[in-house]
Amino acid sequence: MARVRPGEAANPAPPTVVRIRLRFAKRGRLRFLSHRDVARSFERAVRRAGLPVAHSHGFSPHPRLSWIGAAPTGAASEAEYVEIGLTEVVEPAAVASALDAALPDGLDVLAAATAAGGALADRIDASRWSIELPGVAPDALAAALEALLARESLVVERVTPSGRRQIDVCAALVDAQVSAADRIDVCAILTTVVRHTTPAVRPDDVLGALDVVADLRPPVPPKATRTAQGLLDDGGVLADPLGPDRVTTRA
Repeated sequence: MARVRPGEAANPAPPTVVRIRLRFAKRGRLRFLSHRDVARSFERAVRRAGLPVAHSHGFSPHPRLSWIGAAPTGAASEAEYVEIGLTEVVEPAAVASALDAALPDGLDVLAAATAAGGALADRIDASRWSIELPGVAPDALAAALEALLARESLVVERVTPSGRRQIDVCAALVDAQVSAADRIDVCAILTTVVRHTTPAVRPDDVLGALDVVADLRPPVPPKATRTAQGLLDDGGVLADPLGPDRVTTRA
């Protein structure tokens, strides 16, 4: 009789035979979910959908879900990514449909593709954000942004679980544009592209930098939405992380 080594389960989990990558949105009230809450929602959805998800080995196996660059709590997103390991071959469209039906409204699966070589993390190094600033005039935002872009460096401080961190916003800021929101009240929109640094520069870091250079403080809380993630090319364009694979897009 074969002996079970310490830390090993008596019946090893079936191996992963295919990995499915998903792009999903975090919308509406669910933008206030933490990453841990989002991960738990996906784990429950995988079980409800009956997908043959692979599990880690050991006495406390967990579904093999790999997350990339989760949006901060309070931020909406149209471009979150997760990779799921499966023990059977399943079409990406079927995985997307089953999970979308099992997830709560506001966590919406938008696209799926079979992983083809390389790590998903190697296909993402920047994000595009759209930040609505109610009560801020576009001219005022443009002036503040001009002052920020004139700086070679601007460090803001953020409190993290591991302590206070110094973050250079200018080092991560690739592009920034100002526009006016299509609404009755005054509202400027800041569209930015930022490289993924450690720690990552978040929308509130950019707004903090604008406060430093121009005393720009929105009178009401801004709304940030991540609109894209991907590899940044020399032209400032973000390549779709699912692009090299066969992609199934949902309406």
